[in-house]
Amino acid sequence: MKKALLPFLLSIFLLHLAPGVAAQAGLPFAKWTSSELVLNNGVVQRAVQLPATEGSFLTTLYKPVTGDFKYFEKTNSDFEFEVNNTVYDGSNSWRLVAIQRITDARQGDGAAVTLQSQDKKIELTVRFLLYPQLPVIRKSLVVKNLTNKDVALESVDIEKFKTTPYYASTFSWVCNDYGRRRSLGPYEGSPQDALVILHNMDWEAGIVIGNEATGVLKRTSTFWNAAEISAGLTHKNARFPFRKWIKPGESFETPQVFTMVYNNHKEPNEILNTAVPDFIRKHMGIRLSGLKEKPTFVYNTWEPFADKIDEKLIKQLAKAAADAGMKEFVIDDGWQDSYGDWGIDKKKFPNGLKPVFEYIKSLGMKPGLWISVGSASSKSKVYREHPEWFVRDKKGKFANLQLEGDVADVQSACFSTGWKDYIKNILLKLSLEYGLEYMKLDFAVVSSAYRFNPEYSGCYAQNHLLHKDHHESMYANYEQMWKLFDELHTSKPNLFIDCTFEAMGGLQLIDYAMLKHAEGNWLSNFAGDAGPKTDLRVRNMAWWRSPAIPATALVIGNPQMQDNGWETHIQSLAGALPIMLGDPRKLSGGDLKKYRGYADWLQAMQQKHDFMSFRQDLAGFGEPAEGRWDGFQRINVDTRKGGIVGVFRQGATEANRTVTVQYLEPAQRYQVRTMDGKVVATLTGQDLKTAGFSVNLSEVYSGALFEISAN
Repeated sequence: MKKALLPFLLSIFLLHLAPGVAAQAGLPFAKWTSSELVLNNGVVQRAVQLPATEGSFLTTLYKPVTGDFKYFEKTNSDFEFEVNNTVYDGSNSWRLVAIQRITDARQGDGAAVTLQSQDKKIELTVRFLLYPQLPVIRKSLVVKNLTNKDVALESVDIEKFKTTPYYASTFSWVCNDYGRRRSLGPYEGSPQDALVILHNMDWEAGIVIGNEATGVLKRTSTFWNAAEISAGLTHKNARFPFRKWIKPGESFETPQVFTMVYNNHKEPNEILNTAVPDFIRKHMGIRLSGLKEKPTFVYNTWEPFADKIDEKLIKQLAKAAADAGMKEFVIDDGWQDSYGDWGIDKKKFPNGLKPVFEYIKSLGMKPGLWISVGSASSKSKVYREHPEWFVRDKKGKFANLQLEGDVADVQSACFSTGWKDYIKNILLKLSLEYGLEYMKLDFAVVSSAYRFNPEYSGCYAQNHLLHKDHHESMYANYEQMWKLFDELHTSKPNLFIDCTFEAMGGLQLIDYAMLKHAEGNWLSNFAGDAGPKTDLRVRNMAWWRSPAIPATALVIGNPQMQDNGWETHIQSLAGALPIMLGDPRKLSGGDLKKYRGYADWLQAMQQKHDFMSFRQDLAGFGEPAEGRWDGFQRINVDTRKGGIVGVFRQGATEANRTVTVQYLEPAQRYQVRTMDGKVVATLTGQDLKTAGFSVNLSEVYSGALFEISAN
């Protein structure tokens, strides 16, 4: 037998292995001939027609390895984009240049196919990655300019599939907004659509579409202009259009898109609670997964003090917060002498911040600080000395992307200039010299959460180094902000960066691009002492974005420590990242002791179960709403030894509910305990799944936390 035939025959053999065997054996997930690429990890399979000499590049099969799948036509154009207004897709004529195996650092394995366009202006590399025992195919495009002039890349669909007639579009739920909101018919996504699921109840099948593009520049559509599914970057007619100018001989790699095809699922929430978070946690490369020590109880000064803070107040608050068991203490706005220069206001902090941080650390807490990462006052030294670093609007004037009116004095910096390195040096000094361990980085960088005219976005300057025009500035500035975060992490690996929704550029916006560069996202500014309404908002926000987004990345403000019913604040926040504001000095000794009890319990549960890495829906409890019960479970599905459960009565008439817990070992025995250690039930994992345990909440608005632990 010729040696050249051995790799090919081996790859044929792999296709016939039982599901999961190839993955367990560490064998390649891709095999190819001159005319076909086959991707198969034992769970999902995809076949792509290759141009042997010249021809089309088409996906001809995409389905789970076992069972039927009826969503896609037999030929799919696979991708689509425009270069200088010329449309390129898989159905065009391409010449095969090369194909090779590729891997990533997180167990990804697949193939990269390099093609040349018929007009010889474009070289395209299509990169596919699969992961062990998951129905995931992750994809990106690398576009190389073969001409001698700059070219504009626009309207990029990284994935593009043609669906079967009638049934796919007529009977499929479009589960948008992090997979949570259901609709029928044509849908074009918003920046909130990091994840969309199509699900056909009759077929018990569907497709997950995860878009890793950044901020307001992501686009996912289903049945929009045709019976098609597409995902990638915003088109040139969008509110916030994507554009990338590629220089001669240079390449641009798009963000990745991941898809999952599945069958034998009656509900889309089944895959949303299993394969989706498993992939994100284990293989996407999010910052949270690499964080050695996750925060469990954070305090922030913003409410009720705003910027009216000083050294004396901060030390008083720190002492009270430490007595309450807080683990991180974040000083919000008001510490600085000006936006932009970010010197310390010596009238408020005559000894500087370093001794304040040291005092916070002496109390057993990690110090944190709020900074507007892309803003400067027009009175600041940096603004006067480097006006060329700042955003210009359509008329050529300096612009404030964040807000109009009372903060009009604040100007927005452009990250495509020397600003990125300037602000990096300030942040490095705060973290390395002063010992800062938590950064809340705020305010608009690309677009505003509060200004709805898209003209007030990006930068119109024509002389900034990293963007050629306004459209390109948006992608360039996001990328430079992510680069800044990465460089900060290189210098201080365990730094927790809270990239707020304002920095992301959309109201309560969080996505996968952010998660790969920052640990958390301040999502909200909910009112404090609004009683059960605040708690409902907290739980609704956490439910809405998880499990598509890891719950610990959800920094949900602004519940205050001294609010009436503050215990339900903590219980509700235990389903996300517990963070409290307010004035802990107002708490009685008894309340401080109660707080300490919650803090110590959360810390113990994290050390025992690592529950902050997980969150799943609680079976039988839907979206939190008035007049209902709701809840969450945070079970460690890697060890299956336990975790925590939160249960809430939000004005419901019934005082008792049965709670079942999923994703435990069926034969293993578990104890259900209250926070004070009382054993509520001892059941097997199977019994917890099918029979459950009873919870009684006598108060109409109340909640309870439980530990689930293997015996």
